[in-house]
Amino acid sequence: MAFGVKREELQRWKEAVSRGDIAYLTHYWLEPRFPGITTVTKVGCSDLDRLSDWCISHGLNPRYIHNRAPFPHFDLIGPKQKEILRKEGIHDQLERFRLLD
Repeated sequence: MAFGVKREELQRWKEAVSRGDIAYLTHYWLEPRFPGITTVTKVGCSDLDRLSDWCISHGLNPRYIHNRAPFPHFDLIGPKQKEILRKEGIHDQLERFRLLD
């Protein structure tokens, strides 16, 4: 279940993904398979080659891309989520979802 994201934020993310940009959207998330994980960042891009390259550049396996048209994305969780948000300078999402250590 996803929550904590505004309709406008989701719309901006969808527009960026549709343009072929790399776009980040963090939201609260509860999934029994991942106890202790309370947020996920969806890194989306409609250009699958670009999204695959993004994964590889961050040491992630592109095999785990959710190829769901029209918004393919990679789910970031846990320490890698924080690491990449820091590296990409996405401090507003780190602060908003209390992901700062």
